[in-house]
Amino acid sequence: MAKTRAEKIADYEAQIVEIRNRQRQERQKQSKEERTARTRRLCSRHGLLEKMLPEIVTVTDEQFQAFLEKAVANTYGRDILNKIISQTAAKPTPPSAGSAAHTITPPTTKPAETEQDGETDEGQDGGNGARVNG
Repeated sequence: MAKTRAEKIADYEAQIVEIRNRQRQERQKQSKEERTARTRRLCSRHGLLEKMLPEIVTVTDEQFQAFLEKAVANTYGRDILNKIISQTAAKPTPPSAGSAAHTITPPTTKPAETEQDGETDEGQDGGNGARVNG
């Protein structure tokens, strides 16, 4: 049986509503996954900080903010973070680690501990500075 134009229009409208509902559900799932990942990241990093500095538990939020500003939110702290990021940028990250929201530039120089043509940068003397005569 052939459908009338009005019935076809009603079917299309029903499909549109269904697709919009699926779209909304997928957005909600994505938001939940992002919140879960952020919460896990915040808890693990703060836990590590408390492990390294147990006295941090007793400070207020304002004191904690001042500590962070003086400890890491300065040029020296930023330089250290950039070095760490550039060292890890050359290593592939597993897909489960999450996608980065920014692009990391690779390091301009090669780290000393990398191998080149099967030999280490230590040379043939094993790194002790003494040459062995054959």
